[in-house]
Amino acid sequence: MSTQISPAGPVPAGPTPTARLPRRRTGRPAWEEPPTAAGQAGKGAMLTLLVLAVLFPMWSVVVTSLSSRQTINDTGGMVVVPREFDPSAYISIFSGGTITQAVWISTLVTVVGTAVSLVLTVLAAYGLSRPGSVAHRSLLFLFLGTFLIFPGLVPSYLVVTGLGLKDSLWSLILPSAISVFNLVVIRAFFMNVPGELLDSARIDGAGEFRVLWQIMLPLSRAVIAVVGLFYAVGYWNAYFNSVLYIDDNSKFPIQRVLQSYILAGQSPNVSGASVSLPGVTAYPPTLAVKMAVVVVTVLPAVIAYPFVQRHFTKGVITGAVKG
Repeated sequence: MSTQISPAGPVPAGPTPTARLPRRRTGRPAWEEPPTAAGQAGKGAMLTLLVLAVLFPMWSVVVTSLSSRQTINDTGGMVVVPREFDPSAYISIFSGGTITQAVWISTLVTVVGTAVSLVLTVLAAYGLSRPGSVAHRSLLFLFLGTFLIFPGLVPSYLVVTGLGLKDSLWSLILPSAISVFNLVVIRAFFMNVPGELLDSARIDGAGEFRVLWQIMLPLSRAVIAVVGLFYAVGYWNAYFNSVLYIDDNSKFPIQRVLQSYILAGQSPNVSGASVSLPGVTAYPPTLAVKMAVVVVTVLPAVIAYPFVQRHFTKGVITGAVKG
């Protein structure tokens, strides 16, 4: 190995060592750091409290609806710990009468209203998503203007009664047939579809309705499922239109009946309230019947939500990326 002569003496030849520089700290933002053990425990405790805050009232309502008169009298109100199983409240409300009719009315309004709303919303959204459509910009501003300008209660009532919809189930559907928010979401999704795909379909001879039916709708199943859930839950939970436009008791939806039972303090008037089954109370307590009506009112939304849950995030985010 060769050496080099220096004033300090011979130095072995080789690579010259570089000076050590202080290492630069490249810290990440706080939100990118892994959570600490205390943070994980705090999140778990908070989520547990939130879940309990949601499930505890539901549990109490269900248990009370299935409790006997003696159990409700002993607890002095809502029941938390089940003691005696008594389904007489559900047997009473489904044996005919006001509540059974109200459930049927609400189901009919929800099914027909959701279908009508989806058809009108999809057609309007597709037309407004095509830049070359007739009066595209004017109609779009007209729809968006409803976000800022609401006609009010009196004009809406005069229009509905003027069209002869008083005491008609269509008064529960047509005034809220199109939600502008849902229309904007579906329109944004349609605008994200590549134009080349639509042009190729038109070259093959497809018309606008065929493009909508065979291309747009299959691609937008997720967003349509989410919007359909919004419409269905809205129709099922709506009661204010029935307060304004429905005077016939036989046409009350379940939410109107629930409002009169729970808020107005009226006693449930169920047909066939006398139940003659072994081990079942002859006449169910009023509180149990009220809680049974609450369960029947909430149950359809609880059942329907898991079927569209997998489309929920995808449909909302995909349809709202662009405007």
